[in-house]
Amino acid sequence: MTDTSIDRRSLVAGAALVSLFSTASARAETPPMTPWDWTDANGLIKDLPKDKDPTKDDTKKFPRCRYCGMVRAKFSSTRHLIHYEDDAVDATCSLHCAAIGLALNMDKMPKAIWAGDAGADGEIKPLVDVDKASYVIDPSKPGTMTRVSNSAYADKAKAEAAAKAETSAKAGAEVVGFDAALRKAYLVMADDTIMLRKRRGEMRKKAATPK
Repeated sequence: MTDTSIDRRSLVAGAALVSLFSTASARAETPPMTPWDWTDANGLIKDLPKDKDPTKDDTKKFPRCRYCGMVRAKFSSTRHLIHYEDDAVDATCSLHCAAIGLALNMDKMPKAIWAGDAGADGEIKPLVDVDKASYVIDPSKPGTMTRVSNSAYADKAKAEAAAKAETSAKAGAEVVGFDAALRKAYLVMADDTIMLRKRRGEMRKKAATPK
């Protein structure tokens, strides 16, 4: 018997097992569930809070980032708020965590996404619709949950001024829209996650060390 025959037998046997498992799983569900119905019922994001007016006192109603636990009021200039069509709300501390939420909630359609206005005055920055915001991607300084700062501005002139600051300009800071900022957040997600896991691990270790 040739090696090719053995490989083909293995493939056929494997396919038969997969088919058998799939058939058994389908029979167990009455009626069979779609992937999106299953995640709605069992997924990690099934318990998102509902709110018809989520922007009102958002840092009080949603004080912590769902994904990293950061206090959103402390990072009000980078916080994000996603409002889905079913009134589910995903409140985060940053674009980084908002990107995680959007990836997990792939079957939910956002009807609005807001971000803290980094160019506004006040301790708690007002929210701006991301479709009307200008993001400054600035490699010269770290951002919230990321090595590269990405702040939203309601006033494009302020965003452009921030990007043209000497240190920022030398580092290649740029002004982009939300879609481009989100893509960049996904592109650096791996490096940011490695950095954050290391940092959080060190913080946990330090906190557990007796003083």
